[in-house]
Amino acid sequence: MSTKITWLGHSAFALEIDGHPVLIDPFLTGNPLAAANPKHLDAEIIFLSHAHGDHLGDTVDIAQRTGAKVVTNWEIQAWLNNQGVGNTHAQNTGGGFDHGLVHCRFTVAHHSSSFPDGTYGGNPQGFVITTQNARIYYAGDTDLFSDMQLIGDLGIDLAFLPIGDNFTMGPADSLRAIQFIRPRFVIPMHYKTFPVIDQDAGTWANHVSNETGATPIVLDPGASYDLN
Repeated sequence: MSTKITWLGHSAFALEIDGHPVLIDPFLTGNPLAAANPKHLDAEIIFLSHAHGDHLGDTVDIAQRTGAKVVTNWEIQAWLNNQGVGNTHAQNTGGGFDHGLVHCRFTVAHHSSSFPDGTYGGNPQGFVITTQNARIYYAGDTDLFSDMQLIGDLGIDLAFLPIGDNFTMGPADSLRAIQFIRPRFVIPMHYKTFPVIDQDAGTWANHVSNETGATPIVLDPGASYDLN
C-alpha cells in the first residue's frame, strides 16, 4: 500500500492511500498558499484537528459535496451535524478507531479551539494515522510537550509538525519534538502562510539533518511526496 502526500498550504494535506483520497484540515478558501480549489478535491475521509477557521476551512462544503466521513472531536461533530454534514465520527484524546482504510488514534495537542464565531470547539487534537505499511503522526497546532516521547514509542514513520512559532511551537522546539518522536521523515507545516508565522524552511531542514535522526521533507504548496 502506497501513500502519496500533497501539501495544500498551511496545515492542509491531501493523502492518497492506495488510491483512496483523504484530507487533513482542508483550509483553502482564504489561504494565500492554497494549492487547490476545494471544489476540485475529492475525499473519503476528512480528519479535522480543531475548530479554528484556518483548519476547519472548507470542511463543510467538501464533506457535503463528496459525502466524506469527517473524523473529529465530539463538539465539532455536533456543529457539523447542525451544518448539514451527516457522515461524521467523533473521537476524543487517547481513543482509537478503525475506519477501514486507516486506523486513527487521537492525541493531545496543546492549543485552543473555537469556531469562527468564538464558541467553544472542544479540545484540539493530533492524530496517529496507521495504514497497512506506515504510521503517520499529524501533530496539529501544538506546543512542544514531553509526552511526544510516548507517541514516538509507537514507531512513527512520518511526522507533520508545526514550525511557525507565535501560535504553535517554532523551529527550535520542533527539533526537540523530533528528538522525542524519532520519526524517519518529518514535514513542516503551519508556517509561511502569514507574516507572523513566516519561517525559513531551508534553514530548519539543515538543523533537522544535522541535529536529529530524521530526514526533512520540505514541500512547496502543491508538491507531493511518496511515502514508502
